[in-house]
Amino acid sequence: MKKNLEKIAQSFNIDGTVQSVEPLGKGLINDTFIVRTAENDAPDYVMQRVNHAVFKDVDTLMTNIGAVTSHIRRKLEAAGTPDTDRRVLEFVANKADGRLYHYDGDSYWRIMKYIDRTKTVDTISPESARTTGKAFGEFQAMLVDIDAELKESIPDFHNMEYRLRQLRDAVEADAAGRAGSVRELLAELESRADSMCRAERMHREGVLPKRICHCDTKVNNILFDENGEILCVIDLDTVMPSFVFSDYGDFLRTAASSRPEDDPEIDKVEFDMDIYRAFTQGYISAAKGFLTPVEIENLPYAAALFPYMQAVRFLTDYINGDTYYKTAYADHNLVRTRNQFALLQSIERHQPEMAAFIAANI
Repeated sequence: MKKNLEKIAQSFNIDGTVQSVEPLGKGLINDTFIVRTAENDAPDYVMQRVNHAVFKDVDTLMTNIGAVTSHIRRKLEAAGTPDTDRRVLEFVANKADGRLYHYDGDSYWRIMKYIDRTKTVDTISPESARTTGKAFGEFQAMLVDIDAELKESIPDFHNMEYRLRQLRDAVEADAAGRAGSVRELLAELESRADSMCRAERMHREGVLPKRICHCDTKVNNILFDENGEILCVIDLDTVMPSFVFSDYGDFLRTAASSRPEDDPEIDKVEFDMDIYRAFTQGYISAAKGFLTPVEIENLPYAAALFPYMQAVRFLTDYINGDTYYKTAYADHNLVRTRNQFALLQSIERHQPEMAAFIAANI
């Protein structure tokens, strides 16, 4: 296996000689390795096996990433930004055809330059939430004028109409015989369906644009230097056209919830307004230059959209017989659904306060 990994690394246009290839980190999606080079003046590299089960179109995935990283690099260089190589990921082409990935007949691989003297943060606090909002707002702002046409690396990833169709199909099929036991929950979700699909409707009406978004806004997807300053956004697999709501709402769904998404103590699930205010302040400070009035006005909707969408997805899987998400016990997906619905209800109670905060900070 080790020799094979070294051979894969050498199939890319890397500088230096491969000295070793060792596992790196604990990624949940892709297998990641650190490639050490023998020469002192050659960089080290990060090599990943792309999860082809999740990302079925690797060419689209890597074309998106290449377009985004190249665009950001050009903007940084044009602005005279110091230390550019540490402020944007740099993927390396393969030797065979110049693509940013290599297929070995079984798996897809990619390789990027390793950025040393960096760290990530996992703890959610108002300070880290504000930093995260600023970082992803800046990321979106850098890509507002990208001239490449990106595609969805995961089709319909954050399409609410599509997720509701999946739920309704699951109810109709009732493969596990569970639909009858969740009628009340289904009714609650259906009562909000029309309002929760407003993003798709506004887009069709031409009033809501799609942007290039990260679509996985976690605090640990930001790379910091040794002084705690933001270097760059990482983990670009889900970078694709979407509504700004994706980056805004998805972060708040997990970071501003008082409980993990599968906590059964539903009565203790609350939306943390301190995290909300900090993240929103950071995001708006970086993004207000390009956000339209429609996007700004609907940020509270975005905060509600993502727990609603996740409740729909968890309930769909529960009704289907737990075929998608890993479960630890029979009602795990149902507990997750109720948890996310409780978070949604808490957000709904806070929406007037959320809108007032945005109006005061824009």
